[in-house]
Amino acid sequence: MSFVRDALVIAGKDLRIERRSRVALQQIIPFGGIVVLLFAFALDSDRTLLHQAAPGLFWAAVLLAVLLAVGRSFSVEEANRARDGLRLSGIDGGSIFVGKAAAVAVELFLLEIVVGAAVVVLYDVTVRGIVVLLCSAVAATVGLAAAGTVYGVLAGGLRARETLVPLLLLPAVTPVMLGGTRAFQAALDGSPGDAWPWIQLLTAFAVLAVAAGTVAFGPLLEAA
Repeated sequence: MSFVRDALVIAGKDLRIERRSRVALQQIIPFGGIVVLLFAFALDSDRTLLHQAAPGLFWAAVLLAVLLAVGRSFSVEEANRARDGLRLSGIDGGSIFVGKAAAVAVELFLLEIVVGAAVVVLYDVTVRGIVVLLCSAVAATVGLAAAGTVYGVLAGGLRARETLVPLLLLPAVTPVMLGGTRAFQAALDGSPGDAWPWIQLLTAFAVLAVAAGTVAFGPLLEAA
């Protein structure tokens, strides 16, 4: 139980920081909305294409926002050597990983609600498989948050982390982009049976990312 309690402490810390700074509310979530709006302007002349591309554009917006959320998650610990305090806290590295990934996941869920509403309104889409949509969103979000947290700490101690994290993370989360897009497309088309293999892919990726992060985060944090 101490593992879960420590993870909740870390997640609560990160979420309180974001609530007080309002960076997620004022920057990350509006960024996702702006990306969706720009896509709508770019493809407005072809409404059919916009409707067909809606799932991919949704996950592209979320993926770009993940980079901001992950960068923010680790940049707040640069000031006043807070990362050293985290290392010396005695909390297991796996608990720190789960807590930080959970905080990022919460921010992404809020972002996805806003971006999803914008997609429905601007792209004129109708959701027919809400259960499929929710299952794929949960699995994809957990996978993105876990992978982002691992690569965030991996590049945390480097001066070029702002450019290194996208180079490391974007290729690694290709299965999430593919699976999320295909699952969302099946939900919009009203064919949920076609989505479950992709949801299984997303779930497998999320499990692997969480397992790898739980094991590797502690050594990576010490080396950062």
